[in-house]
Amino acid sequence: MFENASCFAVLPASDLARARSFWHDTFGIDPVDDGFEEGAEMFELAGTRVLIYETQFAGTAQNTALGIDSADFDRDMADLKAKGVEFNEYDLPGVTTVDGVVEMGGMRTAWFNDSEGNIIALGESS
Repeated sequence: MFENASCFAVLPASDLARARSFWHDTFGIDPVDDGFEEGAEMFELAGTRVLIYETQFAGTAQNTALGIDSADFDRDMADLKAKGVEFNEYDLPGVTTVDGVVEMGGMRTAWFNDSEGNIIALGESS
């Protein structure tokens, strides 16, 4: 089953042009297939395809929508901050951030929102 399949993430956008600009300005990437379909763009980030599609429901999920496993957490977090990304602060049961970072089980994670309100996690690979 699924021998020749592949997977991709799907993120909603209320303004596709704004989302495209965010992905270009923040991650330095452009759509990999401009002719994917009307109202959608396919990007590739760190080997993972991410479909961004236009919908009125963008930004309504309050959970992590995409995770980035970084080999150099401090560098990547600093680079994102330099590009204007603001990391979220949380004070929840079991998750309390300090300067945007939570340490759990020897790992560090930080969350930020894209231009459409989707929550993206930056994690430290082991």
